[in-house]
Amino acid sequence: MSVSGPPDFRVAIVGAGPLGLAVAAHLRDAGVAAFICGHPMEFWRKQMPRGMLLRSPIRASSIASPRRELSLARWSAEEAREIGSELPLEDFITYGEWVRRQAAPDLDLRTVTSIAAIGGGFALQLEDGNEVRATQVVAAAGIGRFASIPPQLRGLPPELVSHTSHHADLGRFAGSSVAVVGSGQSALESVALLNEAGAEVELVFRAERIVWLDKQPAWRLPNMQAPTGVGGPRSSWLVASPDLFRKLPAGAQPSIAYRTIRPAGAVWLRSRVAGARFTAATTIRAAGPRDGRLRLELSDGSERLVDHLLLATGYEIDVRKYGFLAPDLLDRVELIEGYPVLGPGLESSLPGLYFVGAPAALSFGPTMRFVTGSLYAAPAVARQVVARPQPRVAWAF
Repeated sequence: MSVSGPPDFRVAIVGAGPLGLAVAAHLRDAGVAAFICGHPMEFWRKQMPRGMLLRSPIRASSIASPRRELSLARWSAEEAREIGSELPLEDFITYGEWVRRQAAPDLDLRTVTSIAAIGGGFALQLEDGNEVRATQVVAAAGIGRFASIPPQLRGLPPELVSHTSHHADLGRFAGSSVAVVGSGQSALESVALLNEAGAEVELVFRAERIVWLDKQPAWRLPNMQAPTGVGGPRSSWLVASPDLFRKLPAGAQPSIAYRTIRPAGAVWLRSRVAGARFTAATTIRAAGPRDGRLRLELSDGSERLVDHLLLATGYEIDVRKYGFLAPDLLDRVELIEGYPVLGPGLESSLPGLYFVGAPAALSFGPTMRFVTGSLYAAPAVARQVVARPQPRVAWAF
């Protein structure tokens, strides 16, 4: 498909979460006026439960900006907001809005319904029917559409089974019996919030035990864990350099990534889950409605009857689920199990189309799944857009 006339913008950014805002900040600094659209911090606002705390350390939770001028520390100072050892979700959303006002003051709140390749660029259809054309596009649309639902639990009524990303307030389950599936931060924090809301909670998980991530003494941190906070003392330094991760043998990357982001919970949740029932080394074989409740068959042969089943089962990345990438465009993007294969600057096999955030994790490692990954991704994309050389090795801090 081809059209006449120049594009409206050099770059369009789809998504206004931490990664989209970070890319906008770096492009603005490079003199590129990008079109950025979407609802600011939408996933954090609508698909994460109120009352949660960020597991990532404070030092790894700033949204990237060219000279760190939009850091959490700067926000805290300018807005007279005190930052403790853990960051509440509500404070992070407020911080993100502060970043948006400076990095993307011209943010367009319309959403994109379709992106098609046109000649040497792209045409973006917006929700109101209008079209925006850009030479290059950065997909920063997050993980909201990638919720992982185990096959045996699909198709069940949403009032009985839901994913953690379907809730902004777990207080609605006060007085109910809720089974939570998973053993990572999302599962454990959901148990804590449900506990505090007055629900009767059981955590069901396949692992033999819960892995708790204790805090290292402050004097040991510089020598032990990379500032990204992603991974253990050894693996964190490897995945903190996405360029190095990309050069690892393909056979080694998955195991390193898994060890880095294996299911685990912050130790400060431990006291908050006291009183909940924990059932280890167990999975849910089948589930079905019974008299307005949900009957669960567990792999240990036991059964449960609960009011709701909450799935903290993570996310399965597949950019085809975004829905706004046209089929003929997707045909030109090399994918591996739903992940785009990315080259320098996080550019896909379709020139001019970039992916940031979790979709970049296959090519650049697990740090891309976290806010701290913006410290690498945003400047890398900006350099590629303006055709500046990428550094030989770049770190995500």
